[in-house]
Amino acid sequence: MANRRFHYEAAFEDYLRSRGLPYVAVDEAKKAIFGSISLKSFDFVVYSEGGVNLLVDVKGRKFPDAIPGPKRGASRAWENWVTREDMEGLAEWQGVFGEGFEAVFLFAYWLQGPAGRSPFEDLHVFRQNHYAFMAITLAEYATLARPRSRKWQTLSVPGKEFSLRAKDITTFL
Repeated sequence: MANRRFHYEAAFEDYLRSRGLPYVAVDEAKKAIFGSISLKSFDFVVYSEGGVNLLVDVKGRKFPDAIPGPKRGASRAWENWVTREDMEGLAEWQGVFGEGFEAVFLFAYWLQGPAGRSPFEDLHVFRQNHYAFMAITLAEYATLARPRSRKWQTLSVPGKEFSLRAKDITTFL
């Protein structure tokens, strides 16, 4: 397993390995330069048996405990912001790889409460923590995204809409 700095990426890599899925981990230390343009790296190329291959940019987020009650944890559920640079870089990579590859944002949600209270069906246990891997294509994300912060150049999809559109990563594999 590659030396992943962030536990979200390490958890997803463990998920891929545990299912015997072919993939290549992208070395973030080696930033690609095309001409005078420096491209932000994505995290994995995942090869699919039945569909298109995936260019995966992992975004780690905590998912709050779904304790019953008014607004308990609702504000941080389905958090899915990305930077404009993330979107532009992933779009460039999609063009470089071309046909047969689909760029996706994979939101690795680290559950903050018991697995039984989460809205996810497929969970992966890594280092005694539960993760859900929800993905959305770059194309779909781009059509739904709204500005979140001008200062930080971030965008996001409203949580309710994202919860309906994002799919478990297994649907892409």
